[in-house]
Amino acid sequence: ADHIKAATSAVDANFIKTNTSTSKDWPTIGLDYAETRFSKLNQINAGNVKDLGLKWTYSLESIRGVEATPLVVDGIMYVSASWSVVHAIDARTGKRLWTYDPGVNREIGYKGCCDVVNRGVALYKGKVYVGAYDGRLVAIDAVTGKKVWEKDTLIDRTHSYTITGAPRVVKGKVMIGNGGAEYGARGYITAYDAETGEQAWRWFVVPGDPSKPFEDESMEKAAKTWDPAGKYWVNGGGGTPWDTMTYDPDLNLIYIGTGNGAPWNRNLRSPAGGDNLYLASLVALNADTGKYVWHYQETPGDNWDYTSTQPMILADINIEG
Repeated sequence: ADHIKAATSAVDANFIKTNTSTSKDWPTIGLDYAETRFSKLNQINAGNVKDLGLKWTYSLESIRGVEATPLVVDGIMYVSASWSVVHAIDARTGKRLWTYDPGVNREIGYKGCCDVVNRGVALYKGKVYVGAYDGRLVAIDAVTGKKVWEKDTLIDRTHSYTITGAPRVVKGKVMIGNGGAEYGARGYITAYDAETGEQAWRWFVVPGDPSKPFEDESMEKAAKTWDPAGKYWVNGGGGTPWDTMTYDPDLNLIYIGTGNGAPWNRNLRSPAGGDNLYLASLVALNADTGKYVWHYQETPGDNWDYTSTQPMILADINIEG
C-alpha cells in the first residue's frame, strides 16, 4: 500500500512531462500530453521479439467489448473493462490489487450505439478517474479502490447520453465528454476539479434553443450556421466529443474532436443547409476556462456520420523548410 501510494501520488503534470523523455511509465492515455503513443524503451527489439512468451494472464471478467489502453506506473497497472469496471493489477505478477465496479444498471446497454465499452482511465495525484457508462464521473483511491467522489455529468435525461471515453487530467482539472449523438444528444465537454469534483467549466459543441440566451459567443456564432426551421435543438443537434482530447502545455490549449450531427440527414436538422458548427470539427479550448479559441471543421454540414473523433497526435514537423 505504501509503495502504491508513493508511486501514484507522484503523478502530476511534471511527472508526465519528465516521463515523456524516457517513457519508463505509461501514466496517461497515449503516453504523454501529445498522445504520441510511442515508447522509447528498447529492451524489446527486432532481434529478440521472437523470444517473448507468456508470463501471466488476468481475466477482465467480461464477455463484452474491451477497448481500453492500460496505464502503468512503477509496475502498477490500471485498466477498465466493459460496464466501466476498473481493475488495478500488479504488472509484475498479474495479481489483482483491487476491482471497482461503479454499479451501472445492466439493463441500459441499449443507450449506447456501440456496446458498453470503456476506453480507459486517468491517473492523477493518487486518484484513478473513470467515466461510467451511465454518465457519472468517478474518482477512486488508487491504493484502496474505494470511491472518493462522483459527479453526474448529464444535463438532459430525455436523450440517451453515455460515457465511453477516457478522462484526461490537465492542470488539476478532469475533463470528460459524452456520447449519444446517434440518439440526438447535444454534445459538450466538462472539466471538474480533480480534488473535489466541483465543476470548473463546460463548453457546448452545438447551439441550443435560439429563443434562449446562448451560453457564450461561440454558440452565438455557431447558431448562424444552423437553420432554426429544422428545430435542431429538439433532437439535440449532436456533436458529442466522446473520446478524443489532447493538450499542448506550451499553448495551454486543449484540442477535442467532435462527433456527428443528429439526425444524420442535414436536410432534416437544418433544411436550408449551413455548416452546422461545430459538428465534425477539431476545436481548441483554453485549458483554464474552457473558452473557445479556434476550430477547423473537417466535414462542413456533416451528412454521413464522418465525425472528427479519431485519436489525435500532436507533432512538431517541418514542411518545406
